[in-house]
Amino acid sequence: MSQALLRNRYFDELSATPGLFWLGQNTNHIDGHPAVRQAMIRAIEAGEYNAYAPPLGFEAVRAAIVADLGTPGAEALVTEGGVNALALVCRARCKPGTTLVTTDPTWKWPCLFARQQGAEVIEIPIYDAACGYRLTAEALRAHVDERTAIIYVVDPNNPLGIRYTADEIESFAAIARDCGALLVHDCTYRDFADGHTPALHASPEGAVVTLSFSKWLGLAGLRIGALVASPTLFEEFAGSSSSVLGASVIAQRAAEAGLSVKQEWMTTVRGIDRANKAMIHAASGAIEGLALPIYPSHGNFLVLETVDAGVRPEALVECYRRQGIMIRQGTYHTQRFGDRFVKVSTSVPPAWVEKFCALLPQMVEQARTLNDLPAQF
Repeated sequence: MSQALLRNRYFDELSATPGLFWLGQNTNHIDGHPAVRQAMIRAIEAGEYNAYAPPLGFEAVRAAIVADLGTPGAEALVTEGGVNALALVCRARCKPGTTLVTTDPTWKWPCLFARQQGAEVIEIPIYDAACGYRLTAEALRAHVDERTAIIYVVDPNNPLGIRYTADEIESFAAIARDCGALLVHDCTYRDFADGHTPALHASPEGAVVTLSFSKWLGLAGLRIGALVASPTLFEEFAGSSSSVLGASVIAQRAAEAGLSVKQEWMTTVRGIDRANKAMIHAASGAIEGLALPIYPSHGNFLVLETVDAGVRPEALVECYRRQGIMIRQGTYHTQRFGDRFVKVSTSVPPAWVEKFCALLPQMVEQARTLNDLPAQF
């Protein structure tokens, strides 16, 4: 069976598991805001889904995205999830003889998109306490040249959860300008971070920001995100978009409603998220060899190191799967460092994390003896 079919069947089995606790994909499973639910219901009852949405997104949604990001004068292109915004940018800018420069770990799919276009991907290692688990201007400068088409920065980083400062973003933007590269700032997790600075503030004409409604608003299955850029860059990418019939009408109505109640909603979500992280911090600290290298995380997830506990990440993932809990092995994010950790999502009902923590000692013991593992993706 092909890898593509194996991967699909893996996630199909997870989706078909009754009551599965999704603690591995950074998705938001906290009960949705009533205003968002009502917006979707109204759209369904009105039959709005029978027609296509505008190709760039509803004007009210586009305006609300720009206002929320705090980038007046920029334009938003609504896409089917943040991943499609990134695919669009890579398709437009990457080609043979160019490079995409990013970190290791990073989010893997833009690397795939760049390689599909014939570009070389350069991953700068950052899983190291010596650099604070973050990209430095010195390291970035050493890996860019005239071939560099895209500098791709995930901020907060998935899976590490570090957040870059305004000064760091300024330095990345300056390096991109010097080598003629486009700075692509993946801000998927910005709403869980303190003091986040979108790259458009530092480089209005030389950066693109990509956003997602999957994580903060819990719309992963509805597939809605956005690309935000200056009018000039917007025109370039709009001309290369394959979303000629627009993103989901229902998803856009939900996004518009979510943006209107965002401050109230995220106060609730972040409070739950912080409490869940504290539970995991306490539970992991009680088991010798487990560690949280980045705490607190600026994303809605934590990296839990298992290597010093003598536990293979894949084994711990399988033990939890048998208990109806999905967590994720590090190799999903990085082949170089993936044998060191699992990732646990935290924007979930507290009962899910309570069960995860209660099972942790038992799961660690079981994982030490587990060698026969199914394929994981």
